[in-house]
Amino acid sequence: MSVFSFRLLAVDGRARRGEISMPRGTIRTPAFMPVGTGGTVKAMYMDQVRGVGADIILGNTYHLMLRPGAERIARLGGLHEFARWQWPILTDSGGFQVMSLAGLRKLTEHGVTFRSHIDGAPYELTPERSIEIQGLLDSDIQMQLDECVALPAERSEIERAMELSLRWAERCKAAFGEQQGKAMFGIVQGGDDAALRVRSAQALAAMDLKGYAVGGLAVGEPQAVMLEMLDATCPELPAEKPRYLMGVGTPDDILKSVARGIDMFDCVMPTRAGRHGLAYTRRGKVNLRNARHADDPRPLDEESDCPAARDYSRAYLHHLVRSQETLGAMLLTWNNLAYYQRLMQDIRDAIESGSFESRAAEIEEDWRRGDIAPLS
Repeated sequence: MSVFSFRLLAVDGRARRGEISMPRGTIRTPAFMPVGTGGTVKAMYMDQVRGVGADIILGNTYHLMLRPGAERIARLGGLHEFARWQWPILTDSGGFQVMSLAGLRKLTEHGVTFRSHIDGAPYELTPERSIEIQGLLDSDIQMQLDECVALPAERSEIERAMELSLRWAERCKAAFGEQQGKAMFGIVQGGDDAALRVRSAQALAAMDLKGYAVGGLAVGEPQAVMLEMLDATCPELPAEKPRYLMGVGTPDDILKSVARGIDMFDCVMPTRAGRHGLAYTRRGKVNLRNARHADDPRPLDEESDCPAARDYSRAYLHHLVRSQETLGAMLLTWNNLAYYQRLMQDIRDAIESGSFESRAAEIEEDWRRGDIAPLS
């Protein structure tokens, strides 16, 4: 298999079950991509990440270009070899992190200059350099450089950034060229303005890229705004291409976004929560810092196939979290990523069987019922 391809296997309402085929492996969609910011999914071994069912992980261009450096990673065989992950990797463009450095950056038509948050060293990131770095990392799916505006913002500012992102998408496409077996995705921008989102999506669709992302919707806006923007955007994107919602999100965000036609997700939430004592389960979230768990011998989920959820008592997990033991972060991150991947498999199965809407309602009802009752 030497080409990038996407095919739809089933459609249930607007929910889509598909498959992305690449030389390094097949990505079952809807897919959740664990975030491996600096070449590591925090608190996890890569074989564990694969073991919970992940087909693809995300790497971060900004962090890797600063440390250890894209050229160094290339000399060492690329990011797959460097991190010991042999399956597909998606790299972001670095734009989101650079845009968050408001006091350390300067934006022009050409690109953005900024100072490293690590040591203050100066850097320049242009559309061409972003694609070059992602090529040095040897990632399989590469993202265009875009400008992500924090919300709320004036419409004129949102429109300016959206138009700049479209021009940068053209430059990224030219820089990427025709790389066999790989893909470059464009990013729809437009803030919380549906008309701007539609314009952005239509312009990107006309570029005939291999996939499309929806950006700028994990920046603190209410869920209702995110869903409204997806309702406006997804119908404008080609049905035969994958759709990726960047930086999202909670299990509830994922369910509602799949229902609107999204195929791919990434978020730091499950790994970050695990490092802070919060577990995701089919009964909702469980805060292991709470004293109610101190004497509870029951596991997080006796039906889970993840050892972290099934084989360790809540009392032990509580002890690890309260004692700030590294193992606590490791076990809860393992549990969380396993839960997210089980949720994605559940979603895929439901779409295939034509029961997505009813299964989503059952999942949401389990969350509403909440965690098992505490021991009396």
